[in-house]
Amino acid sequence: MLMFNSSVNVMCIVQKCSTELMLFNLIYSHAGYTYCGSCAAHAYKQVDPNITRKIFILGPSHHVPLSRCALSSVDIYRTPLYDLRIDQKIYGELWKTGMFERMSLQTDEDEHSIEMHLPYTAKAMESHKDEFTIIPVLVGALSEAKEQEFGKLFSKYLADPSNLFVVSSDFCHWGQRFRYSYYDESQGEIYRSIEHLDKMGMNIIEQLDPVSFSNYLKKYHNTICGRHPIGVLLNAINELQKNGMNMSFSFLNYAQSSQCRNWQDSSVSYAAGALMVH
Repeated sequence: MLMFNSSVNVMCIVQKCSTELMLFNLIYSHAGYTYCGSCAAHAYKQVDPNITRKIFILGPSHHVPLSRCALSSVDIYRTPLYDLRIDQKIYGELWKTGMFERMSLQTDEDEHSIEMHLPYTAKAMESHKDEFTIIPVLVGALSEAKEQEFGKLFSKYLADPSNLFVVSSDFCHWGQRFRYSYYDESQGEIYRSIEHLDKMGMNIIEQLDPVSFSNYLKKYHNTICGRHPIGVLLNAINELQKNGMNMSFSFLNYAQSSQCRNWQDSSVSYAAGALMVH
C-alpha cells in the first residue's frame, strides 16, 4: 500500500461515453492544485463513472532515468478520500510483454506525475468507488520507435469504451530555473510568446499526428514534461485510426502559473483536453 500527499503538479486526459459519442481520454497537468486545479476540473468533469471501469494513468518520470515504462510494485494507492486498487490482471498482461520494469517503492513515493491525479480520480469515480481499478504507468524517455511500440500495445485498451486514459503532463516550463527561455518578440510580452508556443503544440496534438508533434518538439524544444506519454497516446490513436476509428481531440482549458514579463520571471503552463471517439 502506498500513501500519497497532495502537494505537487498535474496534466491529464479523460474518457467518457454516451449514446452519441465516446469521450475517451484526457490530457492534464500535474502541478500544485492551487495553480492548476481549476484547469483540471475542465478535464475531470468529463468522466462518466457509470461507464468507466479501468483507468490508465500515464505519467512522465521526473526523478529516475527510464528508457522504457515502469509498473508499480504495490497493490493499493491510498488517497485522502479512499483507496484505489491497482488492476493486477492488466498489470500481469503488460508484464508478460517484457516491455516494462518495476518501480522501486522510493521511486513510486517520490514521483508526483501520477500521484496528483489520484484524488481527482477518486472524486470523479466516488459514486462507483468499488467498481473500478487503476493502471498506473511511469513513462520514461522513450525514443520515437518506442513511443510507437507502446502506442500499439496500449491501443487495444484504448479501443475499449470502459477504459479511461489519463495522460499527465504540464506544458512549457519557462525561465532560468528551467534552463529554457524561448522568446518570440513578435508575440509581445514573454507570457504571450509562451502561450503562442504552447498553443502551437496543442494545435498539433489536436491534429492527432505523432510525427508532427515530434517535429515540433525537435524544432522548439518546448519543455513539455509529459511529451513521451503524449507521444504514446498519439501513436495509440494512430493505430486505431488505421482500423477506421473516427476520433477528435479538443483542448478545454489553458492556464499559466504566472505571467512572465522579464527574464527573472518563471512560469509553468497547464492544459486540459479530451479525446472523443465518434
